[in-house]
Amino acid sequence: MKQQLYIKKCPECGGINLFWNKDKGEVICKDCGLVVEEKMIDFGQEWREFESDSGPSKRRAGAPMTYTQFDQGLGTQVGRKSDLSGMKKKSRNKFFRLRKWQYRISTAIERNLKLALAELKRVASYLKLPRSVEEEAARMYTLAVQRGLVRGRSMESVVAGSLYAACRRHEVPRTLDEMSEASGIEKKEIGRTYRFVTRELGIKILPSNPSDYVPRFSSSLKLSAETQSKAVEILEMARKAELTSGRGPTGIAAAALYVSALIHGEKRTQREVADVAGVTEVTIRNRYKELLVELDLEEDVKKVKKRKKKKK
Repeated sequence: MKQQLYIKKCPECGGINLFWNKDKGEVICKDCGLVVEEKMIDFGQEWREFESDSGPSKRRAGAPMTYTQFDQGLGTQVGRKSDLSGMKKKSRNKFFRLRKWQYRISTAIERNLKLALAELKRVASYLKLPRSVEEEAARMYTLAVQRGLVRGRSMESVVAGSLYAACRRHEVPRTLDEMSEASGIEKKEIGRTYRFVTRELGIKILPSNPSDYVPRFSSSLKLSAETQSKAVEILEMARKAELTSGRGPTGIAAAALYVSALIHGEKRTQREVADVAGVTEVTIRNRYKELLVELDLEEDVKKVKKRKKKKK
């Protein structure tokens, strides 16, 4: 018996001639008739589907619970017009009234969640965020609504703050500028709401790792894999030298990429790097000087410049 390998023999007679009754969920000894196991759960695959139309009728479970829907996917709905086509006019009117009242009789929280979760899906789709981040953000927003944290604040700002917190928690690098562009809310307002929501909900979020931004910036600047790897090494050296603490992760990540590009002979201007990272040229220049001086990278950059002069 492949399904019941853990049952070796009958505890009553010691026989190994066991029979598994799938319909009753029982394991029976054929020698003495003892029911060895009962009320067993079938963890096997679902019934086979030969036609796509027959699939839904054979399924025993619905969709999983999700916070991206206001009722977590557990709500019911009165049938639509297509479902009521065969009924009499009086019965149809009755169901139409029930359907109308189902939409009307809803709490303030449900109405808020309907609008907010639709906005959350739109922003998450615009930023191309994974499903896990969207689910986490929806959970945070639902908790914020239930605790009355949305009162006195715009729904869009709380949605953007929840999404930014979820991105930080799942280590998906998105800047406040990108979040502001996607949601249409000012960057300062998103940051303020983000700090308020995480503080009130007791969510602990570690500081952003500058290395998380390197692949995105490198791809936008069309830099080689060697340049990207060198930038990660520079950031690790900067972290050990405590140069990353108290500084913006995007600025120092962009500066590390700029230094790495110079070392590998891939010329990119400070303006180009600053535009991709969403910071100013002054920030790139200041972080660049700090990295050169503190990590002794000036010699490597000078060697590259000398090679270029010799080639000319």
